[in-house]
Amino acid sequence: MKWLVLILLAGFAPAAFAQGQINPSLIINTVEIPADEFNTVLREAPVRQLDRVHATSWQVTIDNNLNFVNPDGSSVFRLYDDESADEFIEVGMGAQPDYKFWVAVQTPKEGYVVIHHDLERGWYPQAKSIISYTDRAGLTVNNGARIVVTNLDIGVFAIASYSVHGLESSTDPPSVNSGIMIAEFLSGDPAKNIYSLYPFYIAAAIGVIVGFLFITKKRT
Repeated sequence: MKWLVLILLAGFAPAAFAQGQINPSLIINTVEIPADEFNTVLREAPVRQLDRVHATSWQVTIDNNLNFVNPDGSSVFRLYDDESADEFIEVGMGAQPDYKFWVAVQTPKEGYVVIHHDLERGWYPQAKSIISYTDRAGLTVNNGARIVVTNLDIGVFAIASYSVHGLESSTDPPSVNSGIMIAEFLSGDPAKNIYSLYPFYIAAAIGVIVGFLFITKKRT
């Protein structure tokens, strides 16, 4: 574990220096979403605006610490495009023991399309899921252990708002009873600063390392 700590510290030191000295384009937002917001249906879920729009190159890290009480329950997280609320990216995370995981997008051209769906062991509570995008490479999603969507072309997408829900019907029992979901939004324009994507690489590497350690430990 010592080598892992040294690697992470070595990575974060230049990243912090870059942000503080020559990275004015970097934008960071962190939101904490309590459990009760997921015990609602989609049509009643409020769309919450972010302080800043995240465009060009962005990454959203999801730390799901919700306690599910319904095995059929889920936590659904949607990111809305700045130009139109009809364009969004959706990540769904199901309850134990299956931990199903899906990714969907909605665009004017294609409509609502599920692009990835795991019915079992789709996400890992001990790891963080990462959604990343660049206007050149498209959309990539990591479920905390592996990349499940790679360089999907979704056109231009800038995050302006988000919503969460967890019930399909208002008569459904609650999905969760406690806990919190933490979402960190990070964005930067590489055209303005060559270091603006450095934190993306560090966060992605950490996600892969943590996922790998968790899976290998579980197998042994």
